Amino acid sequence: MVEAAVFQGLSWNPVNDVQQLVSFPFMVNALEAGTIVAVMAGVTGWFMVLRRQTFAGHSLSVIAFPGAAAATLAGLPIALGYFSFCGISALALAGIAGSRRSLSAESAAIGSVQALALGLGFLFVSLYHGVLNGLDSLLFGTFLGITSGQVAVLLAVAVVTIVLVAAAGRPLFFASVDADVARASGVPVGLLGFGFLLVLGLSVAETSQITGALLVFALLVTPAATAHQLTARPAVGIALSVAIALGVTWLGLALAYFSIYPVGFFVTSLSFALYVLVRLARVVTGRQSRNALTPEPA
Repeated sequence: MVEAAVFQGLSWNPVNDVQQLVSFPFMVNALEAGTIVAVMAGVTGWFMVLRRQTFAGHSLSVIAFPGAAAATLAGLPIALGYFSFCGISALALAGIAGSRRSLSAESAAIGSVQALALGLGFLFVSLYHGVLNGLDSLLFGTFLGITSGQVAVLLAVAVVTIVLVAAAGRPLFFASVDADVARASGVPVGLLGFGFLLVLGLSVAETSQITGALLVFALLVTPAATAHQLTARPAVGIALSVAIALGVTWLGLALAYFSIYPVGFFVTSLSFALYVLVRLARVVTGRQSRNALTPEPA
């Protein structure tokens, strides 16, 4: 029945297509999980881009891979590996970021941790003597293998993450825009940075279960980066980041359902294409504005 539904393909009746899309529990779970992750990634990703911590986020996504591989090797739930490794690594990265090193030394230290994590991941995979059919899903994700139990866990983590970010939103924004002035005003900049990296680690761990360790940026970075190109207003930017993440997730799931290509490809491609279009539109708009301000020769 599943194969018959898949090969029906898209029709000219969008209502029928949507009904077909949600006719199976695995697609309902995928849509629910994708929605939860997109909202959480849109919120935390916006602050991550604002704080210029995309490299740290990328490192955490790489570290999610050995966490999942270690859990598989030990016979434990993969989610436990994601959350434990990302949480511990976030604490380590917070220590590196708070050590007052130069930016180059900090980047080198984070990159070294990232390289070690990637090597450990492949070591754990090689030590696993069974057939690790889930290796591709660890790296590139699987929306379609999400269970209702995993959806509940994702929802709980997302709620905690968003509540924490919302509670610290104003001082976090202040510290992200101008850390020196915020520190002089009594804002606990170091504590906020430490807490945000921990929240970011939880976000990466959650997103990795859907997109895989190597495609986290598809939801965590690109929608937020696009939103930053469109507006500098925090509330509007966060709303746009969430809306873009939701849009590419839903459309990516629909396209994957009616095609033979993986969800990760569509989500990543759609996110990147929208970002490029926005950048091109800004370039064209900027040129038109400059031309309008340039006086014509007499």
